[in-house]
Amino acid sequence: MSSILFKYSYNKGMEQGFDEILREFLIMRNLTQTAFANTIGVKQSQVSEWINGKAKPGYDTLKRIAMSYNISADYFLGIKDTY
Repeated sequence: MSSILFKYSYNKGMEQGFDEILREFLIMRNLTQTAFANTIGVKQSQVSEWINGKAKPGYDTLKRIAMSYNISADYFLGIKDTY
């Protein structure tokens, strides 16, 4: 039974792309693109590209995001539904 639950949770998270996950995260945290960008050390234009699905962050940036907000990178990768 637990493997069924795992598959459901895994598949549900995998349906969302990074752009949707990030957009949702910013809304839930009441963050602007600029505030988020400043926190992780990138330009606001880069965050805009991620949200619009034109680009995705690299390994080092994803790690910085996770560490800056004390959230597992699995959340941003769509592997976990919650942070």
